[in-house]
Amino acid sequence: MIKAIAIDDEPLALNVINSFCSRYDFISLEKTFTEPKEALKYLQNFQIDLVFADIQMPSISGLKLAETIEQNVMIIFTTAFSEYAVKSYELNAIDYLLKPINPKRFEQAINKANEYYYYLQKKEISNEQYIFVRADYSLVKIPLDDILYIEGLADYLRIFIQDRKPVVARMTMKDMLEKLPSNDFIRVHRSYILPFSRIEAIRNNTIILPANIQIPIGKTYVEDFFKKYNC
Repeated sequence: MIKAIAIDDEPLALNVINSFCSRYDFISLEKTFTEPKEALKYLQNFQIDLVFADIQMPSISGLKLAETIEQNVMIIFTTAFSEYAVKSYELNAIDYLLKPINPKRFEQAINKANEYYYYLQKKEISNEQYIFVRADYSLVKIPLDDILYIEGLADYLRIFIQDRKPVVARMTMKDMLEKLPSNDFIRVHRSYILPFSRIEAIRNNTIILPANIQIPIGKTYVEDFFKKYNC
């Protein structure tokens, strides 16, 4: 079960989060705080999985609080101001809820948190068939079998997915490779990662994927690619 706390200088907002949390059996709202510094003291003594944090608070902003938290926790920001979305994304928030919080959006947010919590608990002992990436200011779950290929664009990646629009995530190729199973995916170019299962043919150091998508093999990746591909 996910152990959570909520921080907001408005007691009414805390009552709303408490009411919403009580509807779900996989989350336990352990405590609520109107004073961020008290919440930080609590986090120093108790293990918490998820923090609901308002952004605009008098003593310390929710964004600053998220930067201050020492333990690794999931964050869902709650605020009446949409302009903080980009900053919350940079802080790896699970989701970003605008006040007044819609019950369906709240459910979407905690379901993301629950999936990610399960993923973190199980990834070391099982072979999960999906990954999570941060895109559109929240976590996006992507089944590995649906990935067509991944293209690097400076500080961003564009993940091409079967029967879905591409997902654009702010991360490096190196970080993406660490998420992917090395037996199933390979980097073939400074700008491309692809799954072995999607390769239909190879012509003159060019990989042919379904729909005649052509991916070049970079000179520095040729030897490693053919060594692994021919195994």
